[in-house]
This record gives sequence, C-alpha cells and structure tokens, in this order.
Amino acid sequence: MSSGKDNKKQPGKNPGKNKQSPDAHGSAKQPGTAAGGQKQDGKTSGNEQQPNGASEEGRQTNSARAGEQLPGGASGGPDEPVISSGEKNRSGLGRRNMLKALAGVPVLGLFGVQVLRKLDYDDKHNARKQIVKELGLEDLPDVVKPIAKSGGHLIRIGVIGFGVRGTQLSESLGFMPKDKLEKALKNNASLSKARLETQLEFGNLDVAITGICDVFDLHAERGLDIARHDIFTGGEIARKHGVKRYLRYHDMLADPEIDAVIISTPDHHHARMTIDAVKAGKHVYCEKAVVHREDEIEPLYAAVKNSNVVFQHGHQYMQTTAFQQAREIVRRGMLGDISHMETTTNRNSVTGAWIRHLDSKGNPKPGDTKSIDWKQWLGKAPDVPFSIERYYGWARFFDYDTGLYGQLFSHEYDAVNQLLDVGIPKTVAATGGQYYYTDYYGQMPDVLHTNFEFPDKGYTLTYSANLTSSKNRPRTVYGRDASMTFGGELTLTPDGDSEKYADLLKRGLVDPSRPMIEIRQGASLDSALDAVTSASVQYYAARGLVSTNIGGKEWDPNHLHLREWIDCIRNGGTPSSGIEKAYPEAVTLAMADISYRENCRTRWNPVERKIERI
Repeated sequence: MSSGKDNKKQPGKNPGKNKQSPDAHGSAKQPGTAAGGQKQDGKTSGNEQQPNGASEEGRQTNSARAGEQLPGGASGGPDEPVISSGEKNRSGLGRRNMLKALAGVPVLGLFGVQVLRKLDYDDKHNARKQIVKELGLEDLPDVVKPIAKSGGHLIRIGVIGFGVRGTQLSESLGFMPKDKLEKALKNNASLSKARLETQLEFGNLDVAITGICDVFDLHAERGLDIARHDIFTGGEIARKHGVKRYLRYHDMLADPEIDAVIISTPDHHHARMTIDAVKAGKHVYCEKAVVHREDEIEPLYAAVKNSNVVFQHGHQYMQTTAFQQAREIVRRGMLGDISHMETTTNRNSVTGAWIRHLDSKGNPKPGDTKSIDWKQWLGKAPDVPFSIERYYGWARFFDYDTGLYGQLFSHEYDAVNQLLDVGIPKTVAATGGQYYYTDYYGQMPDVLHTNFEFPDKGYTLTYSANLTSSKNRPRTVYGRDASMTFGGELTLTPDGDSEKYADLLKRGLVDPSRPMIEIRQGASLDSALDAVTSASVQYYAARGLVSTNIGGKEWDPNHLHLREWIDCIRNGGTPSSGIEKAYPEAVTLAMADISYRENCRTRWNPVERKIERI
C-alpha cells in the first residue's frame, strides 16, 4: 500500500503524458489492453460523492469549469429532404415550406406537458398535429404521473455522511440554511428558485432530520446547522424534535428515535452500513453504488429481501418526464426490435476526474487527523496514513470505489435498466487506461470502454467514457425502425430503411436525418442552465438528473425520489429503485470492475449466482 506518497500533480498544470504514476500500491500503472484495462492487485474506486457522502450529482463547484459537457440531446440535422414542388397539403402549404415551419419548433415542447393542448389552427400546427396523430402520440403528455401532496405521521431521519451529497439530499427534503434559502429565492434565473417554489407550494413531507453522523467535525457541524432550519417553518421542526450528532453510525442505528437513514458516504461503506441498518430495523435510502466488491452483493440482497424495511437506491432519473415518456415510446414499439444501447461519459477538467483536494485558489482543503476520524473513515479498507488527496479524491482509488463504473455508469445502467429491464449481462469486457492524468494520484482510468452482451435478449450495451473531452454524446437506444436519445431531452429519429415508417418517409413527413419527435426542456430551464457556472451541473442536466418539468412546474428529481421512498414507508408499496433493481446493477458493475482491474472477461453464472473470470 502507499505510505501517503501518492503522486500529486497540482490542478491547473498540464498533466505529463509520458510518465506513469504510482498507483495506490506504489507500483507504476500500465495502460490496459484487450479486455481489461490495468492489472491491479488492489481494489476499485466509484460513486460520484465527496467524502462521507458528497456525491457529484448536481455538485456546485467553486468556480466555472469550461469544457465539461453541456446539456442537450441530439437535434437538428441537414437540410430538409427533397420533396416534389408540386406536392401540397390540403391547406395549400407546400411540403418544403411545411417542413421548414416544423424544423424550428419542437413537436412536443416543454417536455410535451402542455403543447398538444395549445395547438393553433394554422397550417404549421396542423402539420405537426398530423405527424403526432400518425405516430399515435396525441396522449403522450398524459403518461407523466401527476404529483400529489404528501404527508402523514412524522418520520425521523438520520443522515450518515454529510458531505456534498448529504447536503444535497437534505435540501431536497426541505432543510437548508436561512441565508442560502433567501439567496436562492431572490435569483429569478435560478433553477433552485423554481424547484424551491414548487416544494413550498406542495408542502412539508412531514419529516425531521434528527441525527447527523460524519467522521469530519466540519461536515457534522454543517449538517447540524442545516437540519436546524427547514424551508417551511424556519426551524420549528428542529426545535420540536431536536437534532444531534452521532460519532459512530452504530450509535445512530441503535437509537429508537431514528426511523430511517440516508447513507451518503464513500462507496466502500455502503453495503456494510445498509446491512447493519436493515438489521436494526431502519428504512434505508442508499446512494449509488450500493456495493464496492462482489462478495457484498448476496449478503446485502438477502438482508434487504428478508426484512420489512423500505429500501431505495439513490437513482432519480426514472422520476423525470423525459424518462416516463421514453418508457412509453418503447412500450408502444416505436423503435422496433432493439439491438443496441449506447451510454457515455464525457468530461474535460481535473475536478471532473475527481482530483479535488485543492480549493479554487489552489490551497489544500480543510481536514487533518485532529478533525477527521481517519480510522473510521478507512473502515474495511487497508490501513494507510492520512492523506488529504485520498479523503477528497477517494473515487480515484480502488480501495474505496469502482471509479467511473460506480460514479457515472451506474446512472447510465439504471436509465437503460429502468427503461428496458435489461437485467444482468451474460458477459462483460472492459478496456482502457490512465493515459492523460498520469501524474495524479489513484488508479481511475481517463479513457474507458466496456461492452455488455445480452445474447438471450438480442442486444448489447456499451459504455464509453472519456475524461479528456467534453463533446456531448447522448444516451441512445437503437432499434430497426428508429433510434431514441434520452436524458434531459428526448429525440426519436426514424431509420431510413424502416418498414414501420416507410409511408411517412415516402411522403416526406419525416426525415432520417433529423428527429421526428423532440421533447425539449422549457425556456425557463434553458436560461437557468445557461446561467449555471458549474460544468458538473451542466453535465448532470444533460443526463436528466437535475430538474424536470411536471404539470408546468419545475421539480427536483432528488426530491421526488425521496418523496417516493417516504410515501412507501408510510403507506406501503415498493419504490422504483428497490432491491430488485439494485441487485442486477450491483452484479453488472462488479462484472465490469473485475474485467477492468483484472484484465479479463467476466461471465455471469445465474445458477450459482456468481461472477466467473474467463
């Protein structure tokens, strides 16, 4: 193991591209080959969180970082197809002019919630209406689940890990410092304001954060301050029910005054803490990735499956309008037979590569052995001296995480699994390496490609990640009749050789060079995103994880996901990211992680429920 002498190239300088840096075990890291990245004799790194729960999702960083991926899906294309000048629609509008009129206007604007009920009776709107009708999508806005007010008996929540992610989830529950709340509500161009106004309108979820546990004194104190001020009563909830710090998470689990816990720590703690919480009878909301190593999968599944607790995995994309409409498009068979799903990650900054131990001025962030319980933070990981690089950049170390798989591919897999119920692949092969950030600490690859095969279902899934390019590559599903991109936006593009859309193609109503359906974000959301300085927020917005418009109101998907968990605790039912969704994800990520670290292909044995190296 490293003795705290990890290579530390300072952010802001060009990384050396001709040197291999020592890995966590002190040996030079070699680029991966064929089917498996680097050979490692250690562990993996993963969930996009800061120490003790600071997930990267929607992370507000200290300064603008140019170059990271911006929101948006595939849209536009070359000029309209050649149509006979003699062809006219019934109102006399030429086909060419009709298509020009269509090109600049989304078919289902503002996520399709309102526009179909507001069509004007001019020719271009009638033409759009004709396309929507012929595709059978007049009722697509109606598939989005309406949001009802929630509440009931009080649920007392403890938060384990109060870094950035723990802070975000607490705010999604309605707990925020007074000064931050006032500032957000004054900013008319802020996404936070729009989401907060919706949250205030729909009211308190009847929850109280009554416990904070974090190994870092600074984070724990911040957690106590946040829990003491809710956006609804200005602090009456905390004054009535109290909030206290727990030095060890076991003490929180043993307290009968805690009903449920949110686990937002580094990934190597997730499985053990979830199992312990379930045994203590606490309901669990656990951030992704739910496990760190393959030997944790079955014990975790058994513990949750054989309990009466409500378990929710920390993915929120299925709560969005874009996802619900994408799922309906697939259900109606509009893509035809699906052959391939393509998922990606593109970033281009040191913080996007989880090199985060310095502040915006280049100084080390706070934290030392006096303020951080380092032994407790290490947990099951090998004993190494305190390192500020490891503490803030833990996702780069295989001792604590699975790198890009747990941090970002977990979101991509969840999106396609929720959409298509892909389950566990038969085989996985990974390749890639650390080619650019070679002078920094840790083992996370900056280029990674992984192929997941599902022969029984007739399709494959690929994940392609590049931490040195911010070019947007949308999440895409390919079918024989059409392809669909879905994230913050949704597009449906016909295949030029489609049989299903042959008549529409022949008549020139649709064109394989451009989407025939575009479900775009509303103008207010676009302008708010333009004003956001954090490239990380832009990245997550493009993946559909930051905000969604339902019923004409802006919603925080995290809030909706937490709300679903709380409603199931009160009223019964199974949340959308329960253990049956978390299990195949855990297996799939472990198969990919092993393939990369051990330079091998992996195969799932469904009979013995184990991963085989091949």
